[in-house]
Amino acid sequence: MVAPSRPVLARSLPKSTFPYHFQRLKTTLYCDVTTRSAHNTSHAIRTLAWSPLGNFVATGAGDRTLRVWNPEKPSVRYSTELRGHTGAVEKVAWHPLKEAELASIGSEGVVRLWDVRSKDPMVGEVKIGSDGLTLVWSPDGEELLVGTKDDELHRISRSTLSILSSQKQHSQTNQNIFSWSGNEVFVTTGEGQVKILDYPSLDPLHTINAHTSSIFSIELSPPGTYLAIGGSDALISLWDTTDMICKRTLPSCVGPVKSVSFSFDGSYIVGGSDEGNTIDIAHTETGEYVHSFDTQGGNQCVAWHPRSYVLAYSCESPLGFRVVG
Repeated sequence: MVAPSRPVLARSLPKSTFPYHFQRLKTTLYCDVTTRSAHNTSHAIRTLAWSPLGNFVATGAGDRTLRVWNPEKPSVRYSTELRGHTGAVEKVAWHPLKEAELASIGSEGVVRLWDVRSKDPMVGEVKIGSDGLTLVWSPDGEELLVGTKDDELHRISRSTLSILSSQKQHSQTNQNIFSWSGNEVFVTTGEGQVKILDYPSLDPLHTINAHTSSIFSIELSPPGTYLAIGGSDALISLWDTTDMICKRTLPSCVGPVKSVSFSFDGSYIVGGSDEGNTIDIAHTETGEYVHSFDTQGGNQCVAWHPRSYVLAYSCESPLGFRVVG
């Protein structure tokens, strides 16, 4: 159902040598906190994403700050602030085939498109009429699927910057992703289920009864073999996509799992929560935890680099994010 996979672009490390490799990596802080915002919790990062080649990191915060960072230069003066949102930046997502094109959605109900290498970065906008919550590109980059806080899904055309169709969902929806083929969409619900919908019709195909409470995060592994589902029960469940059977659960997070991320090869997985003080890296095939490190606070957003064992995660003190590697 979820084929084809994404190509693996670098050599994988076995779990026996991964801890030695990862614990030697340097951790770098990226922070734009000023005296004014130092104690402003709304400046905390709510969304974080690597560009397709890993040349940029985009972050969005609750105080409307949308920023694009150069991972090689952590100083804020080498970053770019993209201005336009009048509400909290709820989600950022890079075009899957264009390194410099970024999409973002704000709580004010506007989807904005950006060319981060342009002097005038705003490409266009689409008003969706209610509070924005989720945003994801189709694998071919031709459409965006946007979710709102009133549980409506909107298909948006990249070429015309218009809404193609809208569909009201019958339960609370928290996150959505595409299969790698683009023929299905996975939608998480407040009832602990994942709805698999046909695309573009959005007709229901299958329901996964994944958790006993709300699901906040979901990600498909690059090889397409596993689906990771993170819930308010502090668990990550790993599902075999061939027969949609739960193979194992990972209990590392202290609080609700707000984000999940697979390494570029699908071999390792992490979860992010705004509670707890550590990040635990698990081996996907065995569920064995291979490395843990202290984060000195919650880390709601976690994201592996798309091509190497480099990990970005949001941090609370100081407000910003860190990159290991």
